Amino acid sequence: MLTKIKLENFMSFRNETIIDVTATNYKMLLDTNVYNNILKGLLFVGPNASGKTNAINSIRFLLKMLFSNEEVEIMNYFCFFRSSDLMSLEFTFKFDDDEIVYGFIIKIDMEIMDEYLKLNNEIKLQRKGTSAKSYITDKKIYNKDDIDKNTLFLRNIYFNTKFKGFFALEKWFNFLINSVYINSVYSVTEATCHSNNNLLIRAYLEKSGTEKINNFFSHFGFNQKISYDNEHMVSDNLKLKILKNQKEIFLKRNDMDLWIPFENESLGNKTLLNMLPAFLHTIENNSMLLIDEFSSALHNDLEELLIRHFMYNSKQSQVFFVSHSTNLLSTTLLRPDQIYSTNFKDKNGTYLKRFSSESPRVSQNLEKMYISGKFDGLPGYKEN
Repeated sequence: MLTKIKLENFMSFRNETIIDVTATNYKMLLDTNVYNNILKGLLFVGPNASGKTNAINSIRFLLKMLFSNEEVEIMNYFCFFRSSDLMSLEFTFKFDDDEIVYGFIIKIDMEIMDEYLKLNNEIKLQRKGTSAKSYITDKKIYNKDDIDKNTLFLRNIYFNTKFKGFFALEKWFNFLINSVYINSVYSVTEATCHSNNNLLIRAYLEKSGTEKINNFFSHFGFNQKISYDNEHMVSDNLKLKILKNQKEIFLKRNDMDLWIPFENESLGNKTLLNMLPAFLHTIENNSMLLIDEFSSALHNDLEELLIRHFMYNSKQSQVFFVSHSTNLLSTTLLRPDQIYSTNFKDKNGTYLKRFSSESPRVSQNLEKMYISGKFDGLPGYKEN
């Protein structure tokens, strides 16, 4: 599980910033929202253009650099008002008793200047430019003939060795590979691994995901069910037929006998259905779920249901999400140490404030405290 992110000159984060994912001394929601003293996720709130998305983009960037089959536009991730020509990121993970620290520094010309991997405080990979020492491969010394200056060397090692003999590293990469990014506004689902592309709604239903979604609907009392078929009755005298060998998504309310094609559904239902495959997948497989604009088109109660379901049912999975819904700021749903406000300050860029830094009590209303300005992260609009 991810326990810490340290970043500098990354997107709107100009100054060194630490995102802590370890639990503080709060006793609330210990059985559901915390595993082995690690939080099962974080919520980022704040004004528009304050850096909320950039916080989760740091994780997304790591996944792209390690696994993407397409060229990563590294320049897009550099801070425009950077303090130097170097961007640095460091990630700390913990699985049972094993701690993994992985970091890299990239120069403005996209050349990777430094890369390192530590397992339980022991160096396993140390790279400087196009020279490296590895303690996880048979070969120990590497030079410019082995290393691409714009590619993470760990990526090459993994695809060549699969970390054979290093169980902790295998477990870590399985955690990363199963991770998924979602943008709710644009209905984008970005799977880390090519084999996870069946998390797109149509592919998911094709792979027998219909039963899982309908079980979810039934469990929570949704007044609807889903079907993936060639034809369905859509009115009293009209049966919609799809082209031969082509299926379509339909939804039916339990109190009606008619099925509604997916394209005619509400934006909220489309958003939910585009999100559910990745949501259920992450709960079932230890991994991370990154959700941008989580509050898009979803009712407040549905947002809370999804987050509560994740916290109750995930084991070593984590969700990192961005939302403008202040109803999520509740100690019955999230702990104060699971919430960060983002703030943008002139050329210093984004800075974070963790709600737990103000030591709110369990009985206090986090939403009211946030709206009153206690945790920062509010827009500075003026009254008429």
